[in-house]
Amino acid sequence: MTVLRRVGLFTPLAALSLAGCGLNSVPTAEEQVNAKWGDLQADYQRRSDLIPNLVATVKGYAQQEKSVLTEVTQARASATQIKLSPGDLSDPQKVSAFNDAQNRVTLSLQRLQEAYPDLKSNANFLALQDQLEGTENRINVSRRDYNEAVQAYNTRIRTFPDAIGAKIFYGAKPKVPFEAAAGAETAPSVNFNAS
Repeated sequence: MTVLRRVGLFTPLAALSLAGCGLNSVPTAEEQVNAKWGDLQADYQRRSDLIPNLVATVKGYAQQEKSVLTEVTQARASATQIKLSPGDLSDPQKVSAFNDAQNRVTLSLQRLQEAYPDLKSNANFLALQDQLEGTENRINVSRRDYNEAVQAYNTRIRTFPDAIGAKIFYGAKPKVPFEAAAGAETAPSVNFNAS
């Protein structure tokens, strides 16, 4: 009976120790990162789905500017080719390649808007432009949410006592946050060819 009593006292202590070592909190934090990543992918997909409509609208009003339209189409095609799974979020090169492709889409869309000031009066263009602006805002919010989830996860797997369970049970590796694109601190210049 003494042995059973000792085992009975040891069991809650062992469970409490394991719970304090990140046994549940590390996978929960990782799932939060993966969920935020899924939200960000959905926002990028929304933008990708809007681009063909924008390009078709612009083509109807500006046949002479094929190079800008081609750039947008190529940037979109390039961005949709780079896939990043939740397992790749610990690889800085893969995250950076994905981020660069998405930044090229953003830059090409900015150039498109700069190149077509006369389209401002077209209702279809204005509606699509509003949707793209809203989508870009969603992407910014999703990127922020993803980075916050990554920060929480990375902090959890590096701090005591969760670091014990993170290393022993899960072999947890830090996730890679998104960084601002090179030159993001400089506002793009807008020129409507007005002399």
